[in-house]
Amino acid sequence: MSGEDAPAEQQNAVDQKQETKPAEEPKAEPPKTEPAPAAAAAADATATPAATTEKVPEEETFTYRALVLTGYGGYDKVKLQVKKGKPALKAGEVLVRVKACGLNFADLMARQGLYDRLPSPPVTPGMECSGVVEAVGEEVTDRKVGDKVMVLNRFGLWQEVAAVPATHTFLIPEGMSFEEAAAFPVNYITAYMMLFDFGNLRPNQSVLIHAAAGGVGIAATQLCNTVKDVTVFGTASASKHETISQGGVTHPIDYRTKDYVEEVRKISPKGMDIILDPLGGSDTHKAYNLLKPMGKLITYGTSNMLAGQKKNLLAVAKNWYHQFSIHTLSLIQGNKSVCGFHLGYLDGEMELISQAMNIILDLYKQGKVKPRIDSTWHLEQVGDAMRKMQERNNIGKVILTTEPMPEEEKKEEPKKEDKKEDKKKDDKKKDDKKKDDGKKEEKKDDKKKEEPKKEEKKEEEKKEEPSKEEK
Repeated sequence: MSGEDAPAEQQNAVDQKQETKPAEEPKAEPPKTEPAPAAAAAADATATPAATTEKVPEEETFTYRALVLTGYGGYDKVKLQVKKGKPALKAGEVLVRVKACGLNFADLMARQGLYDRLPSPPVTPGMECSGVVEAVGEEVTDRKVGDKVMVLNRFGLWQEVAAVPATHTFLIPEGMSFEEAAAFPVNYITAYMMLFDFGNLRPNQSVLIHAAAGGVGIAATQLCNTVKDVTVFGTASASKHETISQGGVTHPIDYRTKDYVEEVRKISPKGMDIILDPLGGSDTHKAYNLLKPMGKLITYGTSNMLAGQKKNLLAVAKNWYHQFSIHTLSLIQGNKSVCGFHLGYLDGEMELISQAMNIILDLYKQGKVKPRIDSTWHLEQVGDAMRKMQERNNIGKVILTTEPMPEEEKKEEPKKEDKKEDKKKDDKKKDDKKKDDGKKEEKKDDKKKEEPKKEEKKEEEKKEEPSKEEK
């Protein structure tokens, strides 16, 4: 029975009692006696505790913190709120006390209204988390209270407690931290299914991984290293090259200063066997043209759409204008294949996902894969966490922890904001000074240019003087 039906049922019961009362036979009343003062006092004493010990149901007093997307736009649209009432468990569900949550690029796109697997605001985002099972619903046989689990869900995991289907949970292996567990499901399942289910990765092949320093990029690199003699090309800014090289990228490419297509052709003139493309737009065209015969392009995102805090219509339009499209005859003649992957649309294929997850967890136990955590942020700092990821300043996974933020750090937050504002002002002053210095330099240059002209005029005047004297 739902919570909405309960009051109506109770009211019907009361009405039935009221209707049956007149039909009851009157009972003989016992003779009234005045209670003794001591007895009355005792009665009062026993009545008072009874009134005060009435318990309010736990479901009504239960509260938990949750991040809520209140509307589409900038970082400030995701707000920390307190929710009341314990989540009700359906058959087949478990209640998880969340310890850590993963931040994904899809969450950034969802904030701008560019991710269609998230319901309309207000809604709690979050596709992966880790925690401890706190309660078990009916029909759940393979999970128990106290189990440490990682969770994969369509949304709703950026909060302190979450009710999820038991089939969407995976037991955390021995030695794996809650932060690592929260970094595991989305990135490693995505990378594994693209490389092995679609890509059929084999020894001596070459793979191009865009955003090689991101969560999926690092997971894909580690998985490539589980296959013999695979050459990995990875794009990332120059400051991240040392890290991704140590992680297994054979040829790091700085996409900001170099044309990655030319760099790949220099090393591998025939092109790539597999290309993982999270960019979309014109980069998908480049990727297709970079494939060898029998090569595979796996496209799994449109991150080129994301430009700035809020939706950039120009970036969106540009991406759609350059959207990759190809005729089947071209595929046949080119001996190439194009695949599309979206983990969000596989939420109804948990058996398939579980098979991949079991293989990846075995690789973790063997020490062949391990999530790299870039940074951990409190729920109160979600805006800063999103900013770091959106500005491509992370190497590895950005994690949110549900552990309450210490009071000392809360006091420091306004100071940080003030420092940011001061930095902006200082930067503006520097820019203004540069402009002023530039104008001064221009004036000096103009004066220098005028000097020869003045000299020329003087020379001309000198030449004209003799001619006047002759006259």
